Amino acid sequence: MKKLLLFTAVALFAFTTAQSQEFRIGAKAGVNIASLGGDSYYGGLGSLGSRTSFHIGGLVEIPLMGKFSLQPELLYSSEGSDWSFGTFSDGTKLDFIRIPVLAKFYIIEGLSAEAGPVFGVLVNAEGTFYNDDDDLVSGDAKDYYRSFDAQFGIGASYRLNMGVFFSLRYNKGLLNVNEEYEIDGYKYNTGKNQSNVFQISAGYSF
Repeated sequence: MKKLLLFTAVALFAFTTAQSQEFRIGAKAGVNIASLGGDSYYGGLGSLGSRTSFHIGGLVEIPLMGKFSLQPELLYSSEGSDWSFGTFSDGTKLDFIRIPVLAKFYIIEGLSAEAGPVFGVLVNAEGTFYNDDDDLVSGDAKDYYRSFDAQFGIGASYRLNMGVFFSLRYNKGLLNVNEEYEIDGYKYNTGKNQSNVFQISAGYSF
């Protein structure tokens, strides 16, 4: 009972504090430098490189106690990787709806550090895969990647008094994005890869 009362008191204090501070809504967009960490493709042949793409979306900043705040976001994030083997190269495009839920701490006015989980739902995938005829083809590959993903994000942001802000963030993949499949008794996509992305963003909040 004492723990419950303590938790209730802390929650009420946080809520009251939040009402006296500034609640912000904003939008952001920027560059992704994405890669698939983990195993290589096609039996270990070739190497995985980075893919440059984009992200765009909105955010809400909810003040908590003192210098802390909570920042949920809703982003469209285009990720994936480039694969090369000799003179041959191909790209894997994985587009997610991402929901970061970040804790922020203001180091000084305008400058904050942030960290927290980043959840994702796969909405589109394009790449190279073996079809039912055991041919290597390129195209819609959504069936060959898992629909849910999770990352851990860490970064920093700086907000000007006029509301414009800039941020840097690295999202480290926590789950295997590959969906294993079988053709004629042979298993494909057995390697484990995680979607990692470095993000450079600019936005505005009010």
